[in-house]
Amino acid sequence: MTKQDRAVRTRLALIRSAAAQFEAHGYVGAGLARISAGAGVSSGALHFHFADKAAVAEAVEDAAARALCAAAVRGRGGDGCALQRLVDVTHHLARLLCADVVVRAGLRLNVEGAVGRVRDLRREWRECVQGLLAEAERSGELSAGVTPQRTSAVVLAATTGIEVLAREDHAWLARPSLTDLWRLLLPCLAAPRLAEAVDPAGSEPVESEPVESEPAGTRPAGIGPAGSQPAADRPAGQPAADQPVGSGPPGRGPVAGDGPAEAGRAGLALR
Repeated sequence: MTKQDRAVRTRLALIRSAAAQFEAHGYVGAGLARISAGAGVSSGALHFHFADKAAVAEAVEDAAARALCAAAVRGRGGDGCALQRLVDVTHHLARLLCADVVVRAGLRLNVEGAVGRVRDLRREWRECVQGLLAEAERSGELSAGVTPQRTSAVVLAATTGIEVLAREDHAWLARPSLTDLWRLLLPCLAAPRLAEAVDPAGSEPVESEPVESEPAGTRPAGIGPAGSQPAADRPAGQPAADQPVGSGPPGRGPVAGDGPAEAGRAGLALR
């Protein structure tokens, strides 16, 4: 592995370790020592990549923004019924939030307004919802009297509420939760001809998995998911790069309140 490859691996590991700390403790509560320990590197290595905690937080938000933008692009693209694509992209966003600690942490940091940064990670999501509803109106998919403006406000409020509730209980991100939401909304939104055509559970396979968020084009050949470190490259006893100190076995995201029952609820529905 080249020096450049190792640097990229270390940076990604630090971003994911920082995301775990920010999600669990917020910006103020997260410490640089635990971030570097969670990535399996020294404090000096952290400061080689990031000047301070604010720079680490900015990198987490940037990675989250790219993932959310990709989800929005996915929703706006494609053919067929715009309402079905709207339902599908909300399910995709839920899977993304469930699977990716970087996205969850980025949204938490954004809400906290850490160190005074001004950005809006939800802008792409708002534009995606508004665009799909405008397309649905043009295609005659909305019921009489339903407007994209008022409907988008309801959808955005509902999906943002689910995201906030899921910080304490990931079961809110399970497929049945969103399915129930759409079962309530679609009869009010959809034109009669689409009453039975739009699937509130989403038209994508349950097994569909979101892509881990990381800077595009920065993963070196042979490196697995962002921040992962092959066992052969780690000293004996050192945790995986994306496994913060005190977390569970590799492969389980360090999510606050995670437990076998909760994982079973969310995993059964989403994976």
